[in-house]
Amino acid sequence: MRIGILGVGHLGAYLLRGLIDAGTAPGDLLLSPRGAEAARRLSDSHGIAVAASNAALVEAADLVVLAVRPADAVAAVDGLPWTSRHLLVSACAGVRLDALRPPAAPAEVVRAMPISAVSIGRSPTTVYPDHPAAREVFSRVGEVLVLPDEEAFSVASVSAALYGWVHELIGRSVAWSAAQGLPEPLARRLQAQTFAAAAGMVLDAPDLPVDELVRRLATPGGITEAGLDSLRRDGVGEAWTDAQDAAFARLRALGGPPDTPR
Repeated sequence: MRIGILGVGHLGAYLLRGLIDAGTAPGDLLLSPRGAEAARRLSDSHGIAVAASNAALVEAADLVVLAVRPADAVAAVDGLPWTSRHLLVSACAGVRLDALRPPAAPAEVVRAMPISAVSIGRSPTTVYPDHPAAREVFSRVGEVLVLPDEEAFSVASVSAALYGWVHELIGRSVAWSAAQGLPEPLARRLQAQTFAAAAGMVLDAPDLPVDELVRRLATPGGITEAGLDSLRRDGVGEAWTDAQDAAFARLRALGGPPDTPR
């Protein structure tokens, strides 16, 4: 299966790096003619072909990952030589299937929401509808989570924003620790490992409610309790929910008709 990446911006470059590191043969990859500098460097260093045009990319590929700005998604696929053998996988946030199917007909169309951790093989990638080829490709760069319907996919896509917010929290934690005198490289590693460890504990106990995990950690009179009390007084939990609402609203506005209200 030859994989074409149409619109090689930052996400496309991250995906390219992850696929290469996962052992994907350079000959099985094809890039669109315009792309980010990082993708061009990877192309040059690994001998990955760059198509002469987007039409040539579609003609040569079996699966095409669409990684352009949401506002450009429909125009990017319109007029290309799609056939029934093609699978178009859109990684364009908010752009619905019914917006992409007509210009990409008769190709099959799937939505996927990878994050930049594809570059290190650790992206939880949501997919809808299920398709074995899409699952196979994205399983090379992390875990694939198949959603039951497009509305569920939209809700799950907010996690791509949450991923960025976690970076913000890690950065603030590192800055505080360094300001107290902890060497910055050590603080960075400690905070990153702490966030990863918390996620690992949640995954290790799938039947245990997360609030129960929190309760067990927040022993009376302890430091976890003190910090949680401060966060709750400041309304951090409500602000976090508001941020998710804001990201979800932006997803609905990015492309295509609005999702069916929940």
